[in-house]
Amino acid sequence: MTNHSLLGAQRTMLVVVLFSLALLGTTEACKGHSTSFTQTGIVCRITRPATLVLNQETTKVIQRAFQRATYPDIKGEKIMFLLGKVSYGLHNIQISNLSIASSQVDLKKDKSIDIAIQNVSVIFKGTLQYGYHGGWLLRVQQSVDFEIDTSINLQINTRLTCDGGRVQADTSDCYLSFHKLALHLHGEKQPGWLEQLFTDFISFTMKLILKGQVCKEINVLANIMADFVQKKAALFLTDGDIGLDISLTRAPAIKDNYLESHHKGVLTYKNQSSILPDSTYNPSLLGDSRMLYFWFSDKVLSSLAKAAFLDKRLMLTLTGDEFKIFQHSSFSDSQVEVRSLTAPQIICQPEGTTVKSSVSVEIRLLHQDRAPTVAFSFEEDIVTVIQASYEDKKLILDLSDFQIHHKSFHSASTLCKQSQESIQEFLKTLTAMVGIPVVISWLEPALTTLLNSKGLDLFDIINPEIITNKGYLVLQMDFGFPQHLLEDFLQTII
Repeated sequence: MTNHSLLGAQRTMLVVVLFSLALLGTTEACKGHSTSFTQTGIVCRITRPATLVLNQETTKVIQRAFQRATYPDIKGEKIMFLLGKVSYGLHNIQISNLSIASSQVDLKKDKSIDIAIQNVSVIFKGTLQYGYHGGWLLRVQQSVDFEIDTSINLQINTRLTCDGGRVQADTSDCYLSFHKLALHLHGEKQPGWLEQLFTDFISFTMKLILKGQVCKEINVLANIMADFVQKKAALFLTDGDIGLDISLTRAPAIKDNYLESHHKGVLTYKNQSSILPDSTYNPSLLGDSRMLYFWFSDKVLSSLAKAAFLDKRLMLTLTGDEFKIFQHSSFSDSQVEVRSLTAPQIICQPEGTTVKSSVSVEIRLLHQDRAPTVAFSFEEDIVTVIQASYEDKKLILDLSDFQIHHKSFHSASTLCKQSQESIQEFLKTLTAMVGIPVVISWLEPALTTLLNSKGLDLFDIINPEIITNKGYLVLQMDFGFPQHLLEDFLQTII
């Protein structure tokens, strides 16, 4: 019955939407240096407009990098005329009054993702210990509190590499340029000459220390973020024993207008992985006018339907008000059980997502004082064509076409006395006029609830489109900044 081919199809559409939104905010990753797409089941493309949206909150991550960085003591000495040997040490360095004016992102084709941070204002505080040993037995040892008022520009050029199929970010191409570095001493009556003296001493060393520590922490955070997002994506795609292996299959693509990552999309079920046939992906299949694109091989969708079948999920029981087969008849109090006999096959075509399946339907009469009795049962091969959309945070399913091939029928009612032709016509009418609408009306809110339980409703999705073509499905959309993901990430790095 189309009821169950619909059930298989909608679960696959669920995974499509979940995966799309799970990867919001990722950049890109690779595995090895292959140039072919043969192992690719899923592709994520993030365009230049999307990078500009995601860059809106880059400053919060950079601020966290300054706050998390450790600043070692700075020590040195210098021979000065008249004063003799001057030694100094900056201890317990901490930061305050951190602010960032702006951030810009740019894509460098086949090279890197470049981020320019302008006007990072920060004050470094601590204790300055100094002393000098001059002539005539002159010895001075002092300890004063200090502040170093700085204004910095930061340039980060991120290259993307891989380790075991997961993204690794290399931010070693990182530069800090200072257009202000002023030392202020506290507790000295006339510190002016000391401030100038020690500013000259420590400025070069201070710049090296800051560059090393801040750039190191940015690299750490970049990789923590990459791992965080990939784990989020995997969690979105895991439900019980069913999941998808989203390891990366090839070198990343950084173009002038987009970033692109290529994923296996291999089914994992009870710790066993399947094998997908060669991919049909080609970069020309995706555009760059929308912020975010996902390409799915229909083989990925079929493998998910197979897992749902093996996990005994393609079963549906409807009773009471959910499924009134015939009003004002002996069948009005009934129970309907629908289940797949084989794993549904999913094929994407320009007309929509075609689902082929064999289903069994059993209709039982309900009695107050005894167990339900089977009124009749039948088996059918069903082909349905489904078009899905997502509007107002709700999944919408539209059945555009269907075909029914009757296989068998068993009845304990007077239906068995009718001709074979009339029985088949009755079952087709039952399937088309009652079964399909009821199942769709039940699946739409049920799957919307499941999507929202994964956090889908937290995303600001703008004009999403689900487009099918021969052998693949494309999901394209615009989006607002995923603030909740950033907040979750920042909580992990306190």
